[in-house]
Order: sequence, then C-alpha cells, then structure tokens
Amino acid sequence: MESIMEKPMMDTGGCGIGRTKSDQLAAPSSQSLSRTASAETVLSTADATSLSRKSSFGKRSASGGAGAGGNSHGYSHIRKSRSAQLKLDMEDLVSSGAALSRASSASLGFSFTFTGFTPPPQDIMSSAELPPFSDDENTMDIEAGTRRKKLMTEPTLPIYLKFAEVKYKVAVKGTPREILSGISGSAAPGEVLALMGLSGSGKTTLLSILGGRTAGAGAVEGCISYNDEPYSKSLKRRIGFVTQDDVLFSHLTVKETLTYAALLRLPRTMTRQQKEERAMDIIYELGLERCQDTMIGGSFVRGVSGGERKRVCIGNEIIINPSLLFLDEPTSGLDSTTALRIIQLLHDIAEDGKTVITTIHQPSSRLFHKFDKLILLGRGSLLYFGKASEAMPYFRSIGCTPLISMNPAEFLLDLANGNTTDVSVPSELDDKYLVDAYENRVAYKEKKKLLDPLPISDDMKATITSSRREWGTSWWQQYSILFCRGIKERRHDYLSWMRITQVIATSVILGLLWWHSNPSTPKGLQDQAGLLFFIAVFWGFFPVFTAIFTFPQERAMLNKERAVDMYKLSAYFLARTTSDLPLDLFLPVIFMVIVYFMAGLKATAAHFFLSMLTVFLSIIAAQGLGLAIGATLLDIKKATTLASVTVMTFMLAGGFFVKKVPPFISWLRYLSFNYHTYRLLLKVQYHPVPDILINAIPLDNGVTEVVALVVMIIGYRVLAYMSLRRTKASS
Repeated sequence: MESIMEKPMMDTGGCGIGRTKSDQLAAPSSQSLSRTASAETVLSTADATSLSRKSSFGKRSASGGAGAGGNSHGYSHIRKSRSAQLKLDMEDLVSSGAALSRASSASLGFSFTFTGFTPPPQDIMSSAELPPFSDDENTMDIEAGTRRKKLMTEPTLPIYLKFAEVKYKVAVKGTPREILSGISGSAAPGEVLALMGLSGSGKTTLLSILGGRTAGAGAVEGCISYNDEPYSKSLKRRIGFVTQDDVLFSHLTVKETLTYAALLRLPRTMTRQQKEERAMDIIYELGLERCQDTMIGGSFVRGVSGGERKRVCIGNEIIINPSLLFLDEPTSGLDSTTALRIIQLLHDIAEDGKTVITTIHQPSSRLFHKFDKLILLGRGSLLYFGKASEAMPYFRSIGCTPLISMNPAEFLLDLANGNTTDVSVPSELDDKYLVDAYENRVAYKEKKKLLDPLPISDDMKATITSSRREWGTSWWQQYSILFCRGIKERRHDYLSWMRITQVIATSVILGLLWWHSNPSTPKGLQDQAGLLFFIAVFWGFFPVFTAIFTFPQERAMLNKERAVDMYKLSAYFLARTTSDLPLDLFLPVIFMVIVYFMAGLKATAAHFFLSMLTVFLSIIAAQGLGLAIGATLLDIKKATTLASVTVMTFMLAGGFFVKKVPPFISWLRYLSFNYHTYRLLLKVQYHPVPDILINAIPLDNGVTEVVALVVMIIGYRVLAYMSLRRTKASS
C-alpha cells in the first residue's frame, strides 16, 4: 500500500512586541504622577523589508495582604512563538505608595506596565532577523502565579497520521445511515489539527476512529495509518485520548490522580520514585502546583475549577509522553481566557514533537488563528482541509465572503450550516456546492501531497508495529495500587457522618426497644428471635444497595482506563471488591457493640465474636449479590428494581415470617443469605435451639449454613466478573 502521508510543514511565524501607553497613579500625598510613553520603530534590513512579529504576555500582581506569603509579586508570562522569541526585561519601582513598572527600552521599542494594570498591545512592530533566545527559565504559570518547572522527558517517537476516504455507516432501524462521507487529511508531529463543524457533523466520530476507539455496530471504510502502518494494540501506549467529559475520581486530589496514573501507565522499567517524579513534573508543567492537594470535586463535592480539571485530564494522557494526542472539545464549558490557555498548552505540547488532533465547536478568533491545520465538516462531508490560515482565502476564491467583520470560525460554521446572513455567497450555494468546490479545487492537490514519502526511517516505522501487549506494571502491583486508590476514593462515602449517624441511631433504637430482653419465657424468646432476624435482614439489605452502584457508577472510568491498557480487568475487580471490605466491616462493628449488650444477648466473648463473624459472612455474601446485579445490568434504575425484588424475596423466605413454606417454592430458602444468617445467629445464642424458632429442618452444628454463605460469596463474585468480561467483549 502506497504511503499517503503528508510531509510536515514548517511555519515561519515572526515575533514582535506591542507598544503600550501609561496610565496615571495617585500618590498618597494627592500628587499625580503620570508618564506617557510611546514608541514606533521601523526596522530595516538590507533590502528594506519589514516583517511582522507577534508576542503574547500576561501579568499578574497581588498585594501583600492577598498573597500566599504576604508579599507583593508582579508576574509576567512570556510565551514562545514558533520560530523566535522576544525577551522583555522588566523591573518594578515602588515610590510614595505608587508602584510603577517600567520596561527597559531597546532599539526595537519598549513596553511597560503599572502594577495591577496591563495595557493593551497596539501597533505591532516586527523583524524576522532578531536573534532567537530561550525563555525556558522564565516560564511562569499565568493562573497560579508561580514558576513552572520545565518538563524533561525522553524524546517523543514521531508519528505521522494519515487518513484517506474514511467512511462510517451505522444501521438505524435496518436502514444504513452514513455518518462520515470520504474524509481525507493528515497531521504531522509539531502540528495542531482542528476538526470543526456543527453539532452532529461527525467530529467526535472521526476523532474516535482516528484514535482507534470506534465502538458500536458501525462499519468503517477507508485507509488510516500511523507512520504508514495500520493500527495495532501496541499503539495504545503511544496514544493519549482526552474525552469531552472529564472522567475523574471526585475524592482524589490532583496529585493523587496524576500519581496513580503514572504508577499504572508508565513502563515497569521505571522505579516507583521515578514515576512519582514524572507526576510532579506534569503538575509543574501544567501549572497545577497551586491546587495539587485539592480534591478534583464533582456534582456534590467542591473541587478544582473547570480549567484545572481539563488540565488534569490532559496531564493524565501526556504523562506517558504520547506521540499522538486526541482531544474531544477540550474548551467546552470554559471561558474564553481559560480556553485560550488550553489551546496554548496544546501548542506547547505539539512543539515537543507530538501530533495533536482536537475537535472544536465554535472557537474564538484568537483560538482559530492558533491552529496549524483545519478540517471543516458539514453533515459528514469534507468542506475544507488545509492550513487554517488559508481557509478564508479559499472560501473567498469560491465566492463566499463575510459582509461584516466576523470571527472566521463563526463564518465557516455559518457556511456549513447554510446560514447566509451577513455573508456574500453564490446563488447556487448548498451543501453539494461546497463539497464539489473542495473536490474540484483543493482535494486533488491535498491527496497528491499525501502520497509523498515520510521523512523517517524504516526502523522507526517498525517500532510501532509490535502486536505484543505491554503492561506498565505486574499484576500484583496493579492490584495493590488499585486497592490503595479504592480505599482513598471511597472512604469519604463509607465513613461519612450521615452514614455513621444512620447506623448509630438505628442501633440505639434497637437497643432501647429490646432493652435487656429475657429469653427465659416463650414471649421473651420470640422477641429476641425477632431482633436476631432483623439483624440478619438489616445487614443483608444495607450492603446490597451499596454494592449495586459500584460498577454502573464506575463504568465510564473503567472503559476509559481499560481502553489504554492501564490494568487487567481481574486486578481491577479483585482490588475493587477487597478494598470495600475494611470499609464495609467498620460500621457493623459499631452496630453490634451497641445492640448486643443493650439487648442483653449472651455476654461472653465467644458468643459475641461468633455473632460478629456470622454478620460479616452475611455482609460479604450480600455485597456479592449487589455486585453481580450491578455488573450484569450496568444500569442503576434496573439494578435497583431487581435488587428490591430479590432482597424482599430472600427476607420473606428467611424462616421467620413463614414457618411452613409450600414444597414447590421451599427451595427459595436455600438461595437466601437471610435464611442461613438467621439460623446461625440462633445457633450461637441458643443451644439447643427451641423448635418453636425453626421450621421442620433441624439445625445441626451450623456447618451447612457456613458453607452455603461461602458458596454465595464466591459464586456471586464470579458471576459479577464474568458479566464485566462479557460487557468488555461485546463493546
């Protein structure tokens, strides 16, 4: 198969400085101090040409009372352009209570700011012959106001992505429907490719196909290759994929989230200390050091901001130093300033030799001009592919021009939607016109470029063809890491004051109702047996309705982490079920200590601990039932309904309400953990057990009941695990 990969294109952008004007500051002595400055510099080269350079900077200052350490700081952030950088030297002067920041002037011009005031850039002066310099040591976080540590990673394996005539079809009520219609394009290391289009135009579908994450019964056609090689499982460790929804554990901190990702995803050749250092490098590189000990948060938990959440999601993926980074609408729900920082971050990532592909819904004009390449989709068809800077000239060439000053992205989306308000368009404009215009004017030339050979060696191509599945850690390490993560994440729910109060209040009420009950009389014996049955029912009901939410709630996280081979399903399942045990057994201990002695049950150590062990077996068995129901249905409403019916049936068949069950349905009692738990509690408290408390089946030494509960503990969990594997295989 011929190579259809486009060569990387080098951008020759300039850099420059903006002139600024001063404002006036009032001194405490009511004297006004003003200084006005302006500079205009004409740069001349040997052939008297002047070029445009651009620079971006930010400034943040804080007063002594508001600062973290009580100091006054002025921060400026200098970003790199693609080919050269401009260094601005600033110094702060504090005089008579008014802070004045002046910039050192050079032959190119000068710029200054007052503390707490950032002037707007004005006329842009530039020169292409300025000597480049590095600002790595001056890199500072705009939002956090602290110095960022430059990320030091191993070289990135360059991957050239190419795709030609990609089609995707799904069957809707038996009728095939085409979602994508022959999409072609490419992206090279160092480039940011934006997929833009209306909602429902196929952006996310195309991104998922390119990232190897197509799910469902759809059929994919076309050619997609990575360094001229087809997709393979080994590419999973070379690809980062940031979904549109931020799938994170709400009760973990930023540092814990990235550290666990590093421990599970980085290769086993790295030590634990090296992996933890990599996580800290990512935190500093993304400017997250200020919130590293803050919880991620969620709907009911206060946490980090939306921009910080998005950076954590990006950090989760770039921590493995991927060659390809896919992002699905990373700026959705963010304000324009935060969105600009995210896109600038993607540029910084691309500059490290990575290929970045992102979908974008409706970017601002500043965001649009930061993209290297653009794909414009309209109802699944390709309307434009090429340099983002050449999109407007192309559409002008086919007769589509805005009549007023307009955001280029807004103009292009209006065209894709057929909205011609304030737009000059040909009279025959429709979807077919735009598709045909692209096919006739641009498509052939772009497809021809895709046939150019790649500027990489055959050995480098072969590095991504390995079909062997590689895990970052051993099975035991995966289990131990997931076990610790599970306890940290769920301890807030299991040990919440609401749940503790619920258990304590219930136990105190039971203790008061059965205060020092006396089993010496038939009536007292019946009352005490009722308490034992309630204990069996309560600690059978409670764990079921806690466990059924486990897998449905973590389904998105499980799919996300399993898609990148973060761990084996068996390690996750065992860690998930065992990490719940210490938390599940804490509250029953409190409950039994209160109820047991208030109700006047046999006050010996042997009887108390045997009763506690019986309750523990019941809890673990009931938890297994909840896990099996949740894993089988993976739908909270359906699982809750089924669990309610099941628990009610087990309770009625538990042997307390009905002593003589009809033979044709008597087999239900053997499936009920309430039945076996109740009989064991009777055995512990009474020896021999009075006939009035049991049905026709005699109660022996209790081995049968213990074996039945152990079989349930194992059997329900095996069923839950097989259900999860079936779900994974079907997806």
